[in-house]
Amino acid sequence: MSYLDDLFSIDNKTAVVIGGTGELCGSMALSLSRAGAEVVLVGRSQQKADMRLSQIRAEGGNGYFIAADITSRTGLQNLLSEVIEKSGQCDILVNGAGINAATPFLEVPEEEYDQIFAVNTKAVFLACQVFGKYFIDNGVEASIINIGSMSGVIPLSRVFTYSMTKAAVHNISKNLAREWATQNIRVNTLVPGFFPAEQNRKVLTAERVEQIMGHTPMKRFGKSEELSGATLLLASDAGSFITGEEVIVDGGYAAMTI
Repeated sequence: MSYLDDLFSIDNKTAVVIGGTGELCGSMALSLSRAGAEVVLVGRSQQKADMRLSQIRAEGGNGYFIAADITSRTGLQNLLSEVIEKSGQCDILVNGAGINAATPFLEVPEEEYDQIFAVNTKAVFLACQVFGKYFIDNGVEASIINIGSMSGVIPLSRVFTYSMTKAAVHNISKNLAREWATQNIRVNTLVPGFFPAEQNRKVLTAERVEQIMGHTPMKRFGKSEELSGATLLLASDAGSFITGEEVIVDGGYAAMTI
């Protein structure tokens, strides 16, 4: 197993997981820890972070929590400074914070629109600026994993603003991948299908669930741990020639809608 261990290992690396207190990104953080990385969970809930950190530490991993305003450049700069102070480095950035709302299009208020864009798009843009500058200035061969959505690829009903924000994330990821490839900074979009994320639960009616299952060949939702393989591929040297890609993990949903 030493070949596989070496190929997917991220020993002695530090991974900042924005949204790491959530269900999906928390599971991704656990996967990164299991592969050897020190993980920094970034979010709002100390309680949720402590639960995930307890799991990480119980398995012999290392990590800590930082609360940060990810919609603010100052907040993200402070986040990076604290990571460098505590860990001495950063090698992997996961941009996974997200919010959603199932408001009919003609009823979407500007406040809701602005809030969803602030968290889902502006925060990713700013984090890539702040951490990208650090990576370039310090010659870090880094991996940035931005969390996209099937709704950024295929139109889905009643998540209009969310879909716009995720389409923008897909686009900026491709542009940055092309811009930073010569700097050995890889930028990819991990695209979950339908998983039991908190924001999905808020918008999925029984009718919508039935429609999704009808268009998903595997006839089920994904499990959070099923993002582990794609996460480690994109974070480790196993994916050293992968950049600018949309890595879809959806149980075949996209194949049924082509």
